[in-house]
Amino acid sequence: MVEYYTMSTIMKKGNCFIILILLTMMFNTNTVGQVLSSNYLNNREPLFKKPYIELPLGSVKPKGWLLEMLIRQKDGLTGNLDKFYSKVMGPRNGWLGGDGDQWERGPYWLDGLLPLAYILDDENLKAKLKPWIEWTINSQQENGYFGPSVDYQPEKGLQRNNSHDWWPKMVMLKVLQQYYSATGDKRVLDLMTGYFHYQLKTLPLQPLGYWTDWAEYRVCDNLQAVYWLYNITGDSSLLELSELLYSQGFNYTNMFFGRDLLSKINSFHGVNLAQGFKEPVIYYQQHHDQKFIYAVKLGFSDLLKYHGQPQGMYSCDESLHGNIPTQGTELCSIVELMFSLEKMMEISGYVEFADHLEKIAFNALPAQVSNDFMSRQYFQQPNQVMITRNLHNFDINHGETELVFGLLTGYPCCTSNFHQGWPKFIQNLWYASEDKGLAAIVYSPSEVEALVSERVKVKITEETFYPMSNEINFTLRIQDQKVDNVEFPFHLRIPGWCKNAKIEINSIAWANPKGGQIIKINRVWKSGDKVKVTLPMNITTSTWCENSVAVERGPLVYALKIGERWEKKEVFDDPARFGEWYFEVFPTSKWNYGIMDFNPDKMEESFRLVEYADKQKLNFPWNQENAPVEIKVKAKEIKSWKLYNEMAGPLPFSRTVYGTNTNDITEEEVTLIPYGCTTLRISEFPVIKEYPKR
Repeated sequence: MVEYYTMSTIMKKGNCFIILILLTMMFNTNTVGQVLSSNYLNNREPLFKKPYIELPLGSVKPKGWLLEMLIRQKDGLTGNLDKFYSKVMGPRNGWLGGDGDQWERGPYWLDGLLPLAYILDDENLKAKLKPWIEWTINSQQENGYFGPSVDYQPEKGLQRNNSHDWWPKMVMLKVLQQYYSATGDKRVLDLMTGYFHYQLKTLPLQPLGYWTDWAEYRVCDNLQAVYWLYNITGDSSLLELSELLYSQGFNYTNMFFGRDLLSKINSFHGVNLAQGFKEPVIYYQQHHDQKFIYAVKLGFSDLLKYHGQPQGMYSCDESLHGNIPTQGTELCSIVELMFSLEKMMEISGYVEFADHLEKIAFNALPAQVSNDFMSRQYFQQPNQVMITRNLHNFDINHGETELVFGLLTGYPCCTSNFHQGWPKFIQNLWYASEDKGLAAIVYSPSEVEALVSERVKVKITEETFYPMSNEINFTLRIQDQKVDNVEFPFHLRIPGWCKNAKIEINSIAWANPKGGQIIKINRVWKSGDKVKVTLPMNITTSTWCENSVAVERGPLVYALKIGERWEKKEVFDDPARFGEWYFEVFPTSKWNYGIMDFNPDKMEESFRLVEYADKQKLNFPWNQENAPVEIKVKAKEIKSWKLYNEMAGPLPFSRTVYGTNTNDITEEEVTLIPYGCTTLRISEFPVIKEYPKR
């Protein structure tokens, strides 16, 4: 039996947008509204039932290249930040009872370290976590408050004040949710119950913005934790608290429908926006009005138009900064938008949120962290041809260190916060479905153990080199020895970029669904059953700043392969602020190429795909040397396109004539590799139109 869940696609920009989404709402109100029994805890009435439910932490295990990412995190900064950033993450931290950093950085680190520890089932990492968790739980006061409670005098490199601020507790609430998911420690429920009652009494007197305004813009992290606890305990006062939190927070729904702020530069902080995007969808669970979903879609549409970048992100250096491809994107924005999209997909079931998540995870995220997970950039650029400590055209200046790779370069919030990206991505590859099935919503090599049907445990192994490969193979095993077969629905996402997928069950063709939907396979399964999903990836282009093009294939964006020379430098002027060292990266090959004009209906005539079977066996594909797939294309050097402030100069307008000698410039075949494999890159290419012959 085949069931198609048709998902709406993001509408084109223009005045007709509101009319179109209202019409779409009329036909989509029941898509995620079915109330079905489930093997896992879904929303409790009156909250809206979710189509998908997050599995207990540790149920999903990475394999292949994705496991390698976590191992590198464990061996790199994530597993050792207390050693390499000991001033903040050492025993003086306020979340360990010390007089050091009292604010967000400790909880930020734990928000990635905890899922890493439990996904890898690593006892050393769990032991590293334990003192933080124990101190936090034991810190709760009689009135329900928990966490640091003393402000100290300023000290360079530490955030020692605003200990009572609501915002850092929101991060720690996420940490505690994950800890409960992995361990079932009921002390978490007691702490959160006491704290939420404290909030209900205290917020009218000391509202979200009482200490800083971060909590106002990021209230959705608090709100989702309130709903989470309500679903477990049924405490009705939590719904009163949710309304209070929503009323005091920044209203993203109004902003998205108002459409003004997203059309301007420097109008909104990028990380606030990445976190706040999920706010209307989180609140939608309590108020079942589709306007909240479509406000978010409208917001994404406007963000793409005014500030979008090919790798799935938007300029935010640190505030929104237009669509010029040398504007930066902050690493915190990447991991926070990933988490927002994960929650939005779980709640709404909309395919485009999962498509967007994959684009960010497979392009933006690996490009901004070093191969050994020992350094990171504060900002990345879509057209990034040199990485130096130099003044750039960002809206903030941290000692000109925003682009260079380092431990503390730019600003150390990203040093603390980027760790959540891959572990939470893994946690959200699979969901339980409300109809007692399983859902593979985001694709990567992995394995899941979960309950289906009438609490029958199954294991499904996902073997793939996706996103570098278009084949995904699932093998099912029933874990209950007393059960020979089990009937349950298996949900599969068909990405919006895929024109026609191919699904086989036990080597027999089953369906050829179109993209942009979730397919549900209802059948009786037995151990050894296999499902093969083939997602044909066509080479396409998208249009960006100055009519430039980005080359895409499946979820991957492709960028110019530029030779790299890394140089390690010492920080002499302010090592306490920026760290003792950093890396600059210089190009060793030409970068100022334009792609020759092409016929979009005959892409195969201009773009040539090259795949390396031996590299598809490697555990780590995310660098130049290991890139397992390339695209070859004809190009010419644009000699007038030069460096400006040690970055790519203004982007030449596309499909214009670059001079009477354009035809005389030698045509070359250049190599494009996946964006996530690059450090230096051009991803928004000018298109060259030759001088007309007469």
